[in-house]
Amino acid sequence: MNKNLTSFEDHLDAQYGKKGEPTREQWEQGFESFKIGVMIHEMREEKKMTQQQLAEKCGTTKSYISRIENNASDIRLSTLMRIISIGLGGHLKISVDY
Repeated sequence: MNKNLTSFEDHLDAQYGKKGEPTREQWEQGFESFKIGVMIHEMREEKKMTQQQLAEKCGTTKSYISRIENNASDIRLSTLMRIISIGLGGHLKISVDY
């Protein structure tokens, strides 16, 4: 085993601070947003839909879907629910850790 390896958690601690510190919290929130975009992208491709088709199905624009998938846009909860349920036929589940 290579003793020079660092765990991902240790890397995050060194780069962004410990959990609960402002810089780390900002990174964590950004990462959650990134994961939502990736999830939507993967679900859309699995359904063999274009961004345009998904946008039309859930009442938004192709550019908005693109911005969400590329982590360049905040997304309202109501819009996320519409994309997941109406656009992709899924169910949104939310959990909160505190």
